[in-house]
Parts: sequence; structure tokens; C-alpha cells
Amino acid sequence: MINIGIIGFGTVGTGTVRILYENRDVLRERLGFDINIKKIATRDVNKERGITVPEGLITADVNALVNDPDIHIVVELIGGIHPAKDFILSAISNGKHVVTANKALLATEGNEIFEAAYKAGVEVGFEASVAGGIPIIKIIREGLIANRIHALYGIINGTSNYILTKMTEEHVEFSDALKEAQQMGYAEADPGLDIEGIDSAHKLAILAFLSYGMPIPYKDIYVEGISGIATQDIEFASELGYKVKLLAIAKESNNEIELRVHPTMLPNDYLIAKVEGAFNAIYVEGDATGSTLYYGRGAGDMPTGSAVVSDIVSIARDIAKNATGRVPLLPMTERDIKIKKMDDVLSRYYFRFSALDRPGVLSKISGILGNYNISIASVIQKGRRIGEAVPLVVLTHQAKERDVRHAIKEIDLLQVVMDKTVFIHVEGREDV
Repeated sequence: MINIGIIGFGTVGTGTVRILYENRDVLRERLGFDINIKKIATRDVNKERGITVPEGLITADVNALVNDPDIHIVVELIGGIHPAKDFILSAISNGKHVVTANKALLATEGNEIFEAAYKAGVEVGFEASVAGGIPIIKIIREGLIANRIHALYGIINGTSNYILTKMTEEHVEFSDALKEAQQMGYAEADPGLDIEGIDSAHKLAILAFLSYGMPIPYKDIYVEGISGIATQDIEFASELGYKVKLLAIAKESNNEIELRVHPTMLPNDYLIAKVEGAFNAIYVEGDATGSTLYYGRGAGDMPTGSAVVSDIVSIARDIAKNATGRVPLLPMTERDIKIKKMDDVLSRYYFRFSALDRPGVLSKISGILGNYNISIASVIQKGRRIGEAVPLVVLTHQAKERDVRHAIKEIDLLQVVMDKTVFIHVEGREDV
């Protein structure tokens, strides 16, 4: 029997406990032994959670759990940086294995935690930190271990994807879609981490660490959220044959890694562009496998609880066979690799200019774009309102980010341009 202690009895903690109790027989059949919940630590011991646990199992004393010599695995499900980090490091120093769903903690403090676990000879399971019920951590660490990962594209924040789906399908503005997401429970009262791309960046940092054998690179990720996306941009994208998604992107070329999170236009017929609502999807391109796509629920008590239990079971098996450390936490050889500066990234772009409807305006704008080596692929100009501002939409061929920002800054100073230019990155083939 393997004993576990759970810190945190909220949404994910409740899902984890429910799975361990309701699937106890299935787990015993597959493992040959029991997973026993010995203690659950939570601040509110009397809160009703819709699940019955044995009397005396719940405690408010986390230290009693972390220091219990009979507990083999500590499961941290409270989130945040502190005191979660302190509890995890304390458990590791006591020789206990750890399972966590805490992507923010791992993205910002993971290097220290993994180093401590490596020195202590214990394991850290973190499948639930990225994409909920999609086993993407195991896929990259084990399933795709034979591959060099050329590229990774992820819709890994369900809240943002839900909002963009509402905006696309119902033609509502961002603020209305956000309000509905909050009413449906898909968005927090303070949704900043989700809609500003920070949650996706936390997860991308973890995936990049696994894919490219580098220290966790959160501070080097370019991050841009969806709060500036307007319905008219989504409609223009549709007219051009694209959908707008908040995408986490990692690409390797010439021993440099691009790491970026931002709204992205993808061709309508791409499978990842068809991912709607609160679902997640991760596209991974390996040198041996080619293109692979993983799809499922990225959040929720049961999908995330399933990922937590997966880690518990994996570590329990290793304990039972005296094989802990079988899958190393840290790269056996750390790669000397650079993070490409965002200024140097090459991409295609969508621009929406608010320009006066006068002869010669397009030539002025295209002239500035040409001066910065930005080539136009297509143009949309709707309606005629002579002397008034109208949207002028331009889709470009591949250009350098630095040149794009310089060009937009110059264009926005033109007297014929009446508002700040909107631009969105474009990924995928050019023949849309």
C-alpha cells in the first residue's frame, strides 16, 4: 500500500479524491496494491464538498501531513507561489515524492524545485500542470523521446478559447463574451492570468523545458493577451479564411528557440483552428513522427484530477519496484541553446488601419511597409465614405517583427491614419 497526503481540497482536490475513491477497485486491479489517502490538509475543514471521506482524514495542519513518516507522496493542489513552494520543498527535504498541478509555481520556481528533488532522489509529477486531461507531459517526456521537437503550437487556456469562440460564432464583443464566460464558470472574477496570456506562458515554459532540455525559460517568453481583439478583426480574419486563437508557440531553428504567446490567425481548415469552446489542443511536430495533435478538456475537477492520479500511480509503481528516478526530472545533458529575441522573429501579419477614405492613402501606407521590407499579400477595403475613416485591412508575406513595429509606428503618425493600428500574427501556409 502507498500512502498519500493531499494539500488542498478545492476543485481539483475534490476531483482527485473522488477518482481515488470511486475507481479504487480499478486502480487496485491495475497496480496490484492500494493507493491510500492518509491525510487531506485544507484551511476549511468543515466545508461541504459533495463527497464523503472517513472521519479524521481532514486536517488544517499541513505540517502534520508533510512530516508524517508514513506518507510516501505529497500532492500539492493549493496553487500560487507561497506557501505552496515551501510545502513542496519541505516534503522533498523529508524524502517524500511530490505531485503538483501548479503551473505558475513550476514556471517561475521549477528549476529550484526540480534541482532539490534530484538531489534528494525523489520524483516530482506535474502532468496536471498543463492541459488538464491531455497527457502531454508524458507524451513529450516518454512518447516522443526519440524525436527532436521542431515546433509546438498550443491552445492551452480554455477561458481565452471560450471567449474567442463566442466572439467568432455569435459576433459579440470581447467584454460581453468575457462576462458570459464568468457566468458560466469558465473565467475567474479576476480573469487577468487567462485573458492576458500569462497562464498560457506558464504552461509553455514547462513544455519548452521538456521539449528542448533547457532551464525553465518563463522570463524569456513574449506574452500578449486577447483583450485587444475586436469582433471586426475576427470577421475580417474569417473573410480571409482564418480563425483567431490565443496560441502558445515554440519553434526551433539554427539552435535558437522562439517562445511566444499571442493571438494568432490560423487557416480555417487546420485541425487546431477547429478547437472550440473551453477545449485545449496541442500540435507537436517531431522529426521522426511528423505532425501529431492532442485534444481534450484542459481544466475541470475530473480531467485535472485524472492527470493528478496518473502521476500518483506512476510514482507509486516506481516506489513499489524500487525504480524511482526512472524518468529523470532534469535533462541528462543541458543544451547550450539561445532564446530568439522577439524582434528577430519572422512571421506573417494582419494589419487593420483606420484610414481616411482618400485617393493615395493605400500608396502611402504600402510605401512605408515597402521601406521596411514588408510585402503585401492581400488587401480588403470595405465601403466608401469619402473623407471619413474606414478600415483598411492588409495581410502580409513573412516579415521581421522589428521591421513591423517600426513601420506601424511610422504609419500611425500619418495624418490620414485616425487610430492606432491593430496587428495580429499569422501562422500557417500562405495559399489561404
